[in-house]
Amino acid sequence: MYPFRLASKYFPTGDQPKAIDDLCASISVGNRCQTLLGVTGSGKTFTMANVISRLQRPTLVIAHNKTLAAQLAQEFKEFFPDNAVHYFVSYYDYYQPEAFVVKTGQYIEKEATINEEIDRLRHAATESLLSRRDVIIVASVSCIYGIGEKEDYGSGRIRFSVGENYRVESILDSLVALQFRRATADFLPGSFRVMGDQLEIFPASSETFWSLSFFDGELENIVRKEAVTNRVLEAVETVTVFPAKHFVTSPELVAEIVPKIRAELEERLRFFRENGRLVEAERLKMKTEYDIEMLTEVGYVNGIENYSMYLSRRGFWETPSTLLDFFPEDFLTFVDESHITIPQIGGMYAGDRSRKENLVDFGFRLPSAMENRPLKFEEFEKKIAQTVCVSATPAEYELSRSSVVAEQIIRPTGLLDPKIEIEGMEFMADSIMRNLKEVRARGERALITTLTKKSSEELAEYLAGNGVKVRYLHSEIETIERLEILRDLRTGKIEAIVGVNLLREGLDLPEVSFIGILDAEKVGFLRSVSSLLQIIGRAARNSNGRVVMYSHAKKISAAMEKAIGETERRRAVQEAYNETHGITPTTIVSSIKEIGLKGKKIGKTDYSGDPRAVLKRLELEMDVAASNLDFELAAELRDKISELRDELRESEKW
Repeated sequence: MYPFRLASKYFPTGDQPKAIDDLCASISVGNRCQTLLGVTGSGKTFTMANVISRLQRPTLVIAHNKTLAAQLAQEFKEFFPDNAVHYFVSYYDYYQPEAFVVKTGQYIEKEATINEEIDRLRHAATESLLSRRDVIIVASVSCIYGIGEKEDYGSGRIRFSVGENYRVESILDSLVALQFRRATADFLPGSFRVMGDQLEIFPASSETFWSLSFFDGELENIVRKEAVTNRVLEAVETVTVFPAKHFVTSPELVAEIVPKIRAELEERLRFFRENGRLVEAERLKMKTEYDIEMLTEVGYVNGIENYSMYLSRRGFWETPSTLLDFFPEDFLTFVDESHITIPQIGGMYAGDRSRKENLVDFGFRLPSAMENRPLKFEEFEKKIAQTVCVSATPAEYELSRSSVVAEQIIRPTGLLDPKIEIEGMEFMADSIMRNLKEVRARGERALITTLTKKSSEELAEYLAGNGVKVRYLHSEIETIERLEILRDLRTGKIEAIVGVNLLREGLDLPEVSFIGILDAEKVGFLRSVSSLLQIIGRAARNSNGRVVMYSHAKKISAAMEKAIGETERRRAVQEAYNETHGITPTTIVSSIKEIGLKGKKIGKTDYSGDPRAVLKRLELEMDVAASNLDFELAAELRDKISELRDELRESEKW
């Protein structure tokens, strides 16, 4: 067993030690649910890392999107450099699910672009869970979707040892059964190739491959090689190869499930024919028979997940196997930004089933396809065991179930929650201009949030007409353009952003010192207590942080009153701590990075070498930078990727 070892030059301060002690004590006595109520900038991730280090238990961290998951994964890798920290999210760069639109009669085929790097990371995560205990998996909510049976995946592994005798033909058959494909041209993860007495296997979880040398059936040596250069990296005595896909089939399993699929098909065809729906019957017959033929011949078919019920030997309504099943029984779960993540998990099953019901009703899929689904919320609750919900604004669900609510509102930096003022909407335009003038004089930035896209565009137009360098931002702005706008805000090319719900959790813009909230008294999701606290928290990264709530006739809603009261309470606690410890709040502004390309380093990665390898690395670096909310770096990387692609095309290497 490899123990978790927390690597950090910092020690818990403020109210972090008490939060860590309270959480660990509650978990140690067997309490099922705990909450870490931590404000923005209080070091919640550091507290989580300390809990993991103290309890020494495999851990799942769930975030509500890929962006936050990637940010957390990087932070945990820095805290635990000697342990297995993995990133597990949906492996689709683009995903259009299979669907049937009843109103127009339009069938939409499944379209997907799989990110091979993320697929590799998913396999690395499951392999570590079956190989060691010092594992932290940071996952998006996609972890509640079925991925195949842990037992099939684990039992399918092949172990090779130097000095043992093997039949190479049997090994090849086993690799094919584990969904490895024989390489013809490109040698990629999830493939193998044979050259004389040498067998090379490229695991789906790795960026390097294994080269096995045989003599008269005896395995003489095993070396690990670099994929691009073929350079030998190390020699080992044993190696274990896991399946290339999470849905593992074998000739025996296919022979077992095909009759069951045929039986369901016949029953469904009989239903359609008895009801005069011959078109649906013929459609279903053709599609399912093709899938059966592919399963029988090659053991795999695109859309194999639609038969996951049979592959997992489950019945209708039985709980599917997910990433959570790969963990040992004593694992620990952190639900990050729980006020968003938990409702999102709760709604996933209904949305998925609604789409699949149309496919089944109109003969595009068998009813068993609906069992390829995310967990129902009650199933999720049963699987996660002991849990810590982490949020600055935990909801009633978390608070009502928690044995302990560990409060963490002191920021080690000494930064205070912003001051809040209330002004009338009738003087909003003049007030914003006055505040922007003050912000500009200090070289800082502003964010203004509205309730509608139209109002954000109109206000941005008004401000621009008065000499403010401003952009609006809402859901119709494409991702790359959003990155550019946020980068321009940090660099000072623009002074203010106006948008609808643009102040997302985890957004790090320390240059922002003023936030204006329009229609603050309106009742609704965007002006709830939780949303207001999240918006207010975005100004807590600057020592001059200030928030103005604009409401009609200076009306104060119940949500406003609670948000203001809580902010003032937190501010008072921080002020007392600062006075006791002699801390002067100081804005900590992260540098805006400059990057290079050939022969230089971006982050910690060297990008000299083969241009195609450089391109792949740059694309991954861009994804990670964007996921880490490092918007200026992501946009610069995108430009470099475009330049490199042009160079490769010109040199006919593309």
